[in-house]
Formats: sequence, structure tokens, C-alpha cells
Amino acid sequence: MESLNLSTALSQGRGFRDKISSLSGVNFTDCYQCGKCTAGCPVAFAMDYTPRQIMRLMQLGLKEEALKSHSIWLCASCETCYARCPKEIDLAKVMETIRIEAKEMGYRPEKTIDLFNDLFLASVEKYGRVHEMSLIVNFNLKSGQLFKDVGMGPQMLQKGKIHLLAEKIQDNGAVKRIFENVRNMGGDAE
Repeated sequence: MESLNLSTALSQGRGFRDKISSLSGVNFTDCYQCGKCTAGCPVAFAMDYTPRQIMRLMQLGLKEEALKSHSIWLCASCETCYARCPKEIDLAKVMETIRIEAKEMGYRPEKTIDLFNDLFLASVEKYGRVHEMSLIVNFNLKSGQLFKDVGMGPQMLQKGKIHLLAEKIQDNGAVKRIFENVRNMGGDAE
């Protein structure tokens, strides 16, 4: 009976691995675990699984571990891993694909990161760039952290790090088309 469960788990793991590989366009067998992705990752220190370990989870088809990982929500998609990878594996794309799959399956261990991502994208869609002040205010209101970092506001305003009024880019049409194309492809742009 135990071998049957193991066989079923392995089969499901392969199916998950193949799905993520197909959606992301990344062949997991190309990764030979050199660790350069992890060495360059600016948020690896906060992850439960480093970028290299996420790749290993995917190679092994360990679906539950990958979907429940906090790492997929912490990835900043900065592409440092991709720039350093000798095999040119786009790990940020893998992280995003796993994150989308996790959302579809109801895994959301870092709800505030998901909220931040959605608010960030909404700001970029509306203004063509992120408007930090509205992002901060909306995030604090929607996350229930009304006074989070409120003491930093006056100092950031004074130094010009954030602005009360949003600046739109001159022609926001290109940005709007990008978001529309993602929606038409069935992606999650918000």
C-alpha cells in the first residue's frame, strides 16, 4: 500500500514538474546546481528554500514543498539569478509560474506579499509607473496595518523619495496594451 502511495505521489510530482516547465519554458534538467543563483539573490537570506533549492524541488517534482514555500512569494523577480546562471535558466519566471499555480490551487502563505504585488501592478497599469504614496496608503489600508511605517512618511516626503501626487507617463497606451495582452492570454495582471 505504501509503495502505491509513493508511486502516485511521484507521478503527480512529474505532472506538476512538467506543467511548470511547459508554462515557464524552463527545462529543469538544465540546472546542475552550481548555486550562482542563490549567491546573487538579494532576498535568499529570508527564504525558506534558496533559489537553487527551489530548482532542486522542481527537478524532483516535489509539488507540495514548492507550492507551500515562502520563497516563491519573496522572489523580487530582479533577474539576478538569470544574469548569473551559466545555463541561462530564467528562475524568476519559474518562481512566478509556481506562484501563479499556488494562487490557483489556494496556497497563499504570504497574503500581504500577494496583496502588495496586486497593488503594485494596479499602480503601474494606472499611471505607467508605480506611485509609491498611493501604494503605501492602499497597502496599509487593505492589509489592516494602518499605521505601519507612518513615522517615515514626513521624512520621505521632505527628501523627495515619495510624492503626494502621481505622475503619469506621457503615453500610457503601451502600458495599457501590455496589461490587456496579458489578460487576453489568460494571465493574471492584477
